[in-house]
Amino acid sequence: MNPSERMLVDLAASPTPYHAVARSLGLLTEAGFVEVEVDQPFPSSPGSYVTTVSGTLIAWISPDVDSGRGFVVVGAHTDSPNLRVRLRPDVTSAGWSQVGVEVYGGVLTNSWLDRDLGLAGRVVVRSGGPEATKTHLLRDDRAILRVPQLAIHLDREIRENGLRLDPQLHLTPLWALGTSEEGDFGRYVAAQIGVDADDVLSWDLMAFDVQPPAIVGLRDEFIASARIDNLFSSFCGVHALTSVSTGGGVAAATNGPLRTPVLALYDHEEVGSTSSTGAAGALLSNVLERITASRGGDRVAHLESLARSYVVSADGAHATHPNYVEKHEPNHPIAINGGVVVKRNSNQRYASDAASEAPFRLACAEAGIPVQTYIHRNDLPCGSTIGPITSARLGVPTVDIGAPQLAMHSIRELAGTDDVAHLTDSLRAMWLSA
Repeated sequence: MNPSERMLVDLAASPTPYHAVARSLGLLTEAGFVEVEVDQPFPSSPGSYVTTVSGTLIAWISPDVDSGRGFVVVGAHTDSPNLRVRLRPDVTSAGWSQVGVEVYGGVLTNSWLDRDLGLAGRVVVRSGGPEATKTHLLRDDRAILRVPQLAIHLDREIRENGLRLDPQLHLTPLWALGTSEEGDFGRYVAAQIGVDADDVLSWDLMAFDVQPPAIVGLRDEFIASARIDNLFSSFCGVHALTSVSTGGGVAAATNGPLRTPVLALYDHEEVGSTSSTGAAGALLSNVLERITASRGGDRVAHLESLARSYVVSADGAHATHPNYVEKHEPNHPIAINGGVVVKRNSNQRYASDAASEAPFRLACAEAGIPVQTYIHRNDLPCGSTIGPITSARLGVPTVDIGAPQLAMHSIRELAGTDDVAHLTDSLRAMWLSA
């Protein structure tokens, strides 16, 4: 299976952050990584390890050398903008049963209209005692939800004024005819995971597009899929890390990486990263310090190790859109399948600067990987990534990179088939050059 075909499988397996973590964990353990519970002692011996918390995963390879040389962290995120089910979701309107949702992140709301939507996420239930709980992954691939667009005959101004959607009024999916009673959705959830409705305590459920990822284009140049932002980067990171590890130690170009390779896949980037499992939280810094401690280092040794460390923030990059060329900085065009993108912004919306991007560019040059440079227009506000947050949190030089794509934050985005290998190989090269 080539890298782009493998990416289709990974994307299809991951309709939610929790499924993405489960898929990544499976790939890593299959490659020999040992799962470590975050509340248990970390192993002191060299090897490949992974820990998960909710929608976040952190994996690392402890080399057969002094861990005080520092870390090389690759960060990405598992969440994507979508529609998430409310806790009291049963809604009735005009004889239809609907499911109440919240808009999560910067959704391109128009792209969710007239799509076949399934439901997926996690459900927490009672298990064995008054305080015991169990978490189930739920995935229903049936097209059970739909948000129909208003007919043009009832919105004659749409051609002149454009589509205007009120997220409170116009994005509530329908799923059945007839009136909805409170508890109907909870009973559906219980039936999906095989428990009594009274045992369902809570859920994090979301709609997703049931159309599978596909390779498209005249010459099979593109990948069309939901959640390319940012599962594309996440799975490139997973496969790059497994290619660096032998499962019981470190594979080497010569002696392997001298600094500790770390992969951090965060949740909640699309809503600002401020959570216990987001980049603004303490999870990664705590894990890194515990890795140092597991190898016998104290707090001072850890801080010295951080001073020798490096972070690569991998997220989507805007390709130049052929129908909206005027929306792009004219001297910095970005081509899909043109190579990995280094992103710069003088106002620190991206963490790259001259010093921090240089090691990444050198690693790519030595590996023969093409590199492009993205800069945002002055007259448009620039988005951001986990890069500045992680850099500030750790005090570590950081470069912001990514694979180019179109239709970012749409329900169905577009990336390049060749860029799967470009991004994966660049991350592997960075870890092995460290």
